[in-house]
Amino acid sequence: MSLSKVLSLPWPVLALAYLAGYVLLDWVSYLHPFAPFGITPWNPPTGLSFVLVLLYGQRTIPLLFVAPVLADLLVRHLPLPWTVELRTAAVIGGGYALGLLVLLQPALRFNPTLGTMRDLMLLLVVAGASAAAVSFGYVGFTVAAGLLPLAELPAAMVQYWVGDMIGIAIVAPFGLILLTRGRSVRVSVETAVQIAATLVALALVFVFAERHHSQLFYILFLPIIWMAVRGGLEAVTVGVLLTQLGLIVGVHLLPSEEIDVTGLQALMLVLTLTGLVAGALVTQNRRTAMQLRLHQDSLARLARLGSMGELATAIAHEINQPLTAAGTYTRLVAETLREDPNHLAVTETAEKAAAQVQRAADVVRRLRALIRLDQTGRAPVAVTRIVRETLDLVHPELDRHGVTATVEIADDLPPVMVDILQIEQVLLNLIRNAVEAIEETGEPRGRIVVTATAAGDMVGVVVADSGPGFPTDFPGLDSPTFGSGKADGLGFGLSLCRSIVEAHGGRLTVERPTAGALVRFTVPIAKVSDA
Repeated sequence: MSLSKVLSLPWPVLALAYLAGYVLLDWVSYLHPFAPFGITPWNPPTGLSFVLVLLYGQRTIPLLFVAPVLADLLVRHLPLPWTVELRTAAVIGGGYALGLLVLLQPALRFNPTLGTMRDLMLLLVVAGASAAAVSFGYVGFTVAAGLLPLAELPAAMVQYWVGDMIGIAIVAPFGLILLTRGRSVRVSVETAVQIAATLVALALVFVFAERHHSQLFYILFLPIIWMAVRGGLEAVTVGVLLTQLGLIVGVHLLPSEEIDVTGLQALMLVLTLTGLVAGALVTQNRRTAMQLRLHQDSLARLARLGSMGELATAIAHEINQPLTAAGTYTRLVAETLREDPNHLAVTETAEKAAAQVQRAADVVRRLRALIRLDQTGRAPVAVTRIVRETLDLVHPELDRHGVTATVEIADDLPPVMVDILQIEQVLLNLIRNAVEAIEETGEPRGRIVVTATAAGDMVGVVVADSGPGFPTDFPGLDSPTFGSGKADGLGFGLSLCRSIVEAHGGRLTVERPTAGALVRFTVPIAKVSDA
């Protein structure tokens, strides 16, 4: 499922689905509780809350306060007095809302697709700190209300923290990757063998370890590390989820006095964290290797681009000579016939021919300037003119694909100091890329928004579309390489755009918002002296 479809769910459907999922997961995982409260060794609903807020944003935070009360009402029939119930719900909702708001801060640049080790570590650190605060507040209120003796506070806090942390560490990465990367798990022969190895390891843990189940727990590390090395983070999230489900089934089948569930879950937390980190490292190393290959390809493309500059110069030189001669001849014909009133139509045609020859010469000259990133053609230009002329050029293509283009430009936007042909080429390429991306989704109506705003001594132009967005393995902001993802692409579309923008003193970046794709570039504002 693509992220755009997930995010398009109506608010009532989203809220009901989340609350139903929260209660269902709470009911399934309500085993070996600490007293009659919601303190269990595994709490997957908390992981579902992380997925909800990280994908749908701050507007879903109020649901975090409602879900715990609803689960206590339907699953445990309100084991706490109403005053304590509302306080604990405020602690759960407020504690995790605060942590999630930290992750949603733009300055932190957290990516819910978990594309890097940094994103995964941010998620785990915030989850650990939030779970610690919530466990202290929840257990503290129950102790203060006289529902738990003070002596049991440390043990209850540990069980609460382990339960929430294991729920977040397993459910949140699995849900985020499943919903944002849009790829289903491909079951191969190796995947089947890995699942079988996991089941065998679980059988060894529960059947042959008798009363001390932690003795053979380390066997579970083998299939998880195997999945991490072969499949990266995506495979690990599936592996740890299956392992956790297997442990829960085993706990249900064994008598409760024969197993330390909290201790077993603590080991499971270590296994989960180890697998996630190993999987993230493997995924990141693969991405680094791919970026290195792209960088090598980019160098080759730039070399070809340099050759194109030399070729363009040679072609322009050769073509300019016959064009100059043709222009001279047509002007002579026009001047000769201008004195004869009987040949006015022929004279007008000759003058038009001379004008078109001159235009062809200008096009060749500007093409050479474009390839060489020449700076001599720069002049103060209104941004509205650049956008308008570019949209005029691409208008038939937009109509053909059913794409609507919207322009949002500030009224008081100052002119920019650019070569209009070069910057129009950049904008034209970005819009065409957006159209092609929207076409790949198969949606009948797509949307492109072009915005321009001033920021300091630069003007920022943004092209955003409603397409599928950049893939998670796209080099992105921090990579020096941009390559073509099209089978028939030349391979230097974005590279040339970035080179043109940087030659103007600006910067071109790509972003992955919650929906669609976004490309931003900046160009300098024309100073008074330039005008």
